[in-house]
Amino acid sequence: MPSADWPAPVARGPIDAIVTLPGSKSLTNRYLVLAALAGDVSRLRRPLRSRDTLLMADALRALGCRVDDVDDSPDADWLVTPAALTGGVEIDCGLAGNVMRFVPPLAGLATGDVRFDGDEAARRRPMGPVIRALRDLGVEITEHGAGDPAGDGPSLPFTVHGEGVVRGGTVTIDASSSSQFVSGLLLSGAAYERGVTIHHDGTQVPSLPHIDMTVTVLRDAGVDVDDSEPHTWRVEPGEVLALDVTIEPDLSNAAQFLAAPLVAGGRVHVPGWPHHTTQPGDLLRDLLDRFGADVHLDRSGLTVSGTGEFHGIDIDLHDASELTPVVAALATLAQTPSIIRGVAHIRGHETDRLAALARELGALGADVHETDDGLSITPRPLDGGVFHTYADHRMVMAGALLGLVVPGVLVEDVATVGKTLPTFTTLWADMVAGSGKRAHLIRA
Repeated sequence: MPSADWPAPVARGPIDAIVTLPGSKSLTNRYLVLAALAGDVSRLRRPLRSRDTLLMADALRALGCRVDDVDDSPDADWLVTPAALTGGVEIDCGLAGNVMRFVPPLAGLATGDVRFDGDEAARRRPMGPVIRALRDLGVEITEHGAGDPAGDGPSLPFTVHGEGVVRGGTVTIDASSSSQFVSGLLLSGAAYERGVTIHHDGTQVPSLPHIDMTVTVLRDAGVDVDDSEPHTWRVEPGEVLALDVTIEPDLSNAAQFLAAPLVAGGRVHVPGWPHHTTQPGDLLRDLLDRFGADVHLDRSGLTVSGTGEFHGIDIDLHDASELTPVVAALATLAQTPSIIRGVAHIRGHETDRLAALARELGALGADVHETDDGLSITPRPLDGGVFHTYADHRMVMAGALLGLVVPGVLVEDVATVGKTLPTFTTLWADMVAGSGKRAHLIRA
C-alpha cells in the first residue's frame, strides 16, 4: 500500500460493486485473548490480518502462546495454542486500543515483568481506569511515562509485574471514556482467583454494544457472565473452553463502501452481512436509511443503493462512535445540514477525531463546528486538497469517500489504514471502477 499522499479516485458514474470484507477486528482480538486462556487449542476461522490484530497475536506469542497459520493460504485459519504465561518481555501496542487495554489484565497472570509501550500517539491515550483497577485486583504496576495529557492519570509506557496469579474481586471504575476498560478486565476475569466484578461509576459508557460483544464471546467460551444489573458486570472464576469460531465480516469497515452509492449513485453489495450480531457497525443499516439510501438485507448479504442526492440527519453515534469520521464526510456532501451527537469520547481515540474532522473538512470548504459532544455540519461546495489523517485509519476512509465526488483530494499517509484494513486502496479502486467484479481481500 502506498505511504505518501494518495489521490482519492473520482467516481466517473454510478457505482456497481460487490465488496467482500475481511473479519472483524474487535471479534478477532477478543477471541485471541480468550484462546490464550483456554484449556485446549482453539481455531479462529477468517481472522482479520491487520496491524492491530497482528500486534495482538504477537503479544500472545511474546507471553508464551502459539498463534499459527493452518496452511500457506492468504486467509488461513489461526490455531491458538495456550501455554503458561511468562514475562521478561515487552509488548508493542502500536496504536491499538485493544492491545493496550486487553493485554495488561492478561499479563497479570504471567510470571515475570511485562513492559508495555507503543506509538508516540498511543502514549496520549487514557489507561488510568485499567491500571487503577488492576492494582485494586492485586496486580503490581510501575509507571514510566508522563501520563495521559488529558489528565486521566497513567498511560503508556508501564510495566506489569506478573506473579502468575491475580487475586481478582470487585472494582469500581469510570469507563465513560472507553468501553474497552470494561472489556479488557472481563476477558481475563475467569482466570482470576475470585473472578471479577466491575461496577461503572461515571457518565454513560460509550459503545456499549462492544461490551455486549465481549459478554457474548465469553459465553461462547463457556464463561459464566452476569450482566443483568445496569452498569455492573460479573465474571465467575472458571474454565475457558477452547473455541472453533468463524469471524464475522468487519461491519464498521463497511461504512465508506456502503456510503458510496449515496454520494455517487448506484449500488454496493456486501456479502455475508449477519442477520444477528453484536457489532455496533450494524447501525449502518438504519443510519444510511435515514440519510435516504435504499437498504436491503437478505440471505446473500446487505445491498445499499442511492441516487447521489441525499439529505442530512441528526444522529447520536454514542454506541457506534467509530463510524463518526465516515458519517461526518457523508454529511458534508448532503443537501441539508447534519448534527452528530454523543461522541465526545472520540477526542481520546487514535487522534482527537472531532478536532481533526472539523479542521480537515473545513479546509476543503465545509462549514463544520465542534460541539460539546459532536459536530455540527453545514454542506458547502468543496475543493480538493490534502486531507490529513493523523495516523488514524478512519480518517483515511473519510477522505476516500470525499474524493469520490471532489476532484483533487489527496489522502495523507494512506498506509495508516492498515491498522484495520490493509488492502483498502485495492478494494476501493475496484469498487470505484464499477465493474461489478468481486473485490477480494489479499493478505498484506
